[in-house]
Amino acid sequence: MLTSIALGLILAPSTAYDPNRLPANFKPRPVLMTLRDSGRKRDLPIRVFLPESGKAAPIVIFSHGLGGSRDMNTFLGEHLAARGYVAIFTQHIGSDTSVWQNIPVRDRMAAMRNAASYENFMLRQGDIHFLLDDLKRLNSSDAKLKGRIDLSKVGMSGHSFGAVTTQAVSGQDFPGIGQKLTDPRIDAAVAYSPSAPAAGSAARAFGIVEIPWLVMTGTKDTSLIGNATLEDRLAVFPALPPGDKYEVVLFEAEHSAFTERALPGDRLKRNPNHHKVMLGLTTAFWDAYLKGNKEAKVWLQGSGPRRIMEPKDTWKRK
Repeated sequence: MLTSIALGLILAPSTAYDPNRLPANFKPRPVLMTLRDSGRKRDLPIRVFLPESGKAAPIVIFSHGLGGSRDMNTFLGEHLAARGYVAIFTQHIGSDTSVWQNIPVRDRMAAMRNAASYENFMLRQGDIHFLLDDLKRLNSSDAKLKGRIDLSKVGMSGHSFGAVTTQAVSGQDFPGIGQKLTDPRIDAAVAYSPSAPAAGSAARAFGIVEIPWLVMTGTKDTSLIGNATLEDRLAVFPALPPGDKYEVVLFEAEHSAFTERALPGDRLKRNPNHHKVMLGLTTAFWDAYLKGNKEAKVWLQGSGPRRIMEPKDTWKRK
């Protein structure tokens, strides 16, 4: 007969908090739709992954990088939905795949650089504000989304240009713009491949961030567009004020580590553990700050992250 201690040891691995654990036999089918912002005369294509439960769930928005689309990062959308989130992937017209599709290869880099503009930066902010406005309508009347969205729990995230988008609507200060871009409906944010401002100090830009932030980068996370360096990525976290702020730096992770496929300029073999860390830390972060899961916060602020990270990955919090 097993003692209670022995039984506890057997059960511990399956009952302990694990942000990478997924329910069996559930794979969400994405819902595709295009929203119309009549005020700006602009479309916003989105792809939505819904959790298995029909109840209202917290939402996590994802903004793609330059030249991407709503079809990016399927692995992330499926994981989040399986963990009980409504994952919404946006597509920003003008800085999406339309920038390089049907363009001669020799001209694509120039087209991408032109699309990394102030105009597109501002359009992206408007897309997120509009989406949060329109989700109220969708939650009350859309056949597929009615009653599925908990608008009191909103997470914002993005990669590269999407990280810049995330930073802007989640607390970064832009003194030269003359308007505040932060949306108060956002409760927490994750920036994959974040960037410090091109002008002005990082302390000025990020010192006023009030909500929880998680920033992720890699030791090889540079970009051909904008000439972003690792120093630019690493300047964000130290400038954030203390309180529920986190940073992970994945060893030898390139810019593409936070997507599902290689990008032009990649030189290293992809490491599958990078996605494991990305999914685990992201999920624990959302569980802690959108769902108020105390176990997730203990895991996040304790030894949990190091259990899935490799020895040369770095992890910081303040």
